[in-house]
Amino acid sequence: MPDNPNAELIAIGTELLLGEITDTNSVYLARQLRDIGVNLFLMTTVGDNLQRISTAIAEALDRADIVITTGGLGPTVDDMTRQAVADAVGAPLVFHQSLYDGIAERFRGFGSAMTANNRQQAWLPEAAILIENPVGTAPSFIVESARGVVISLPGVPREMKYLMRESVVPWLLRKYQLGVILARILRTAGIGESALDDQIGAELLSERNPSVGLAAHHGCVDVRITAKAQNRDAAHRLLDDMQARLQARIGEHIFGSDDDTLEAVVWQQLARRGGLVHVLEAGLPGVISASWKSANNRLSLQQLDSPLDLYATLPEDGRNMSLAELAVEIAQRSRQELNAAASIVVLCQPELDESPDIEQGSAVAVATQKSLRYRAYGFGARSSLAREWISRWGLANLWRQLNAEAGSIRPG
Repeated sequence: MPDNPNAELIAIGTELLLGEITDTNSVYLARQLRDIGVNLFLMTTVGDNLQRISTAIAEALDRADIVITTGGLGPTVDDMTRQAVADAVGAPLVFHQSLYDGIAERFRGFGSAMTANNRQQAWLPEAAILIENPVGTAPSFIVESARGVVISLPGVPREMKYLMRESVVPWLLRKYQLGVILARILRTAGIGESALDDQIGAELLSERNPSVGLAAHHGCVDVRITAKAQNRDAAHRLLDDMQARLQARIGEHIFGSDDDTLEAVVWQQLARRGGLVHVLEAGLPGVISASWKSANNRLSLQQLDSPLDLYATLPEDGRNMSLAELAVEIAQRSRQELNAAASIVVLCQPELDESPDIEQGSAVAVATQKSLRYRAYGFGARSSLAREWISRWGLANLWRQLNAEAGSIRPG
């Protein structure tokens, strides 16, 4: 298929650079462009400065066919996008009386008085295509020039999303006769990024269509497949073929795809298996159990303020156990006493953060009817890592242990 157009995004607003708000607009636009087959290679954020905005747009037009800006279309003095676009493409601003009248009518509909500064919203670059904005007062526009296309959208997410979906995407589809780019995410657990990369192999990772990429999260790694084709059916065939090739190499680590979560998949395994699940959380309540609120009477839950409460239940010769040894002891004993399908024990020192001097600030053990896995961490409950790393490791290993016992994957 012919090469699809390239795009760049420019998010405008000093508040973005100051960290006062998060740029969710670019994430949304990136997905919209991906789904209609527009290549996106660069995102830029620029503050409310006319020269810098204009330069950013002009430089983007040197690289891309389409430049989409968000923000800077309001009525205040720091809303400079209209003038910056005009400067970048070498066109004057032109006043549109009908546009001004429409803005005034919207204010009357709101029952509000329109201030004089709203007049600047009726100025657009010469020959701009107006994008009507029925969900806000900031008019948007498209400018076609010899250098490329500039599309300017509001910074208000609700308005931007509406205009992108209802006006911009249809316009792009008509202008460029686009194919599609579709993505599929395979969710993996129980294996690190480097090991997964090695198992997939350079052959598949270097393919261009579909392409394969990895994204590591706390305790899990996503494998993203991206395919470009003339239509959705052809793109899905490319995705299916690559997924089958990946399944043959790393299938034992894949727990789901796209919107699947490890918590939901593990609970489905346990529900099919039947029986009781025991969870003990000391020093870090809710790290595992919070995701299983629908377990009802199949969940045996214990929550303690500190692992120290457990040491008191041991015979004297066992009170020198490490935190990991204690987690293993409690997990095995609880599973046997309750005849549970699985027992997960999370022990976390509640007063500890993270330090190189800490050997075992946290520990987690997972015991099933046929296997046991455990791990210790050098951080306590006050560390920002505690909840994500402990829950991911515990659930990932429970998933692998249950699969191994069912014969789905090799143990180990």
